[in-house]
Amino acid sequence: MDIHEYLVPPAEVARRKGPKDRIVMSSRVRLARNLASGAFPGWAKKPERVQILEAIRPAVESLPEMKGAFAEAMDNLTSLDKQILVERHLISREHAAKNAGSGLVVNHDESLCVMINEEDHLRMQALRPALQIKEAWAAIDRVDTELEEKLNFAFDNNLGYLTACPTNLGTGIRVSAMLHLPGLVLGEQINPIIQSVNKLGLAVRGLYGEGTEALGNVFQVSNQMTLGESETGIVERLDKVISQIIEHEENARGTLLEKKAKTVYNHIGRAYGILANAHSISSKETMNLLSLMKLGVDLGLFPGVDRALPEELFILTQPAHLQKSHSEKLSPEERDLHRADMMRERLKQVSRPIALPPSAAN
Repeated sequence: MDIHEYLVPPAEVARRKGPKDRIVMSSRVRLARNLASGAFPGWAKKPERVQILEAIRPAVESLPEMKGAFAEAMDNLTSLDKQILVERHLISREHAAKNAGSGLVVNHDESLCVMINEEDHLRMQALRPALQIKEAWAAIDRVDTELEEKLNFAFDNNLGYLTACPTNLGTGIRVSAMLHLPGLVLGEQINPIIQSVNKLGLAVRGLYGEGTEALGNVFQVSNQMTLGESETGIVERLDKVISQIIEHEENARGTLLEKKAKTVYNHIGRAYGILANAHSISSKETMNLLSLMKLGVDLGLFPGVDRALPEELFILTQPAHLQKSHSEKLSPEERDLHRADMMRERLKQVSRPIALPPSAAN
């Protein structure tokens, strides 16, 4: 099965809706599990990793939620396939580097994805659009229960589920939400918010997780520790913190329009001008400018423009997705040229942003 034919088209991904979707792009709950027998992936030799993959993959594919799923060994996927999966946030950058003895199972609407022999034997995750952390937890909890009837997980009565990394020990849960926070960034309030979130024992990372920068004003907020607190407790705590960050972002946008409207219009107008007219543009610059255009669409500065447009372009202009649309191998410089061509073509029918009347801005 071709992964490109299986994945949901970017236009459909961009149109997914949910609570607070102007600010929360997606919610994810991930569980780490290991088999009671067999060395953890980082210690296992290739034959043992292959054996574990062959034991886990059929069990995952047999789940009702995985009917008709895409399932493949990582060594059968090309580098481009893997990078596209990373850009879709279906696999980690670490899993993309795996080959023989590692695998992937993803269901038809990309709401459930299982990485086999990443850092742990199983990294299973539920993904939902917008703010749906509790729904994602309910989904992955069912999968975990069903798999535990088929597989013998490594579990200690005192420590909980055993994992390769001590920070995942216990529940093995990682709850996260991806947030678009241009208001807090433009209002220079993002650093105090990050510091406050860190004090609560949560982590704030960039677009692709640990060690990455917040491209496009997108931040991932997640729990750090998994031991000593119940899964529902972690989910509830993160849900409350995310709701508070949303409120801060909404207030920041309102304050900017009230006190610095011209500054906001300047940022958004310049972003539109570059995107609609550039003949060479990098992936990083495109994401940052699309973030401002998305903010403009959310604020009503682009009347008649579908809110899904900047979301779709956010996906299509990333390196692997851009390469996929061309048969010949593109150099970074060539990608910058083709990316600019795509942006000019897609924004041809989009008029420049308008300034809101003072009453609307307030």
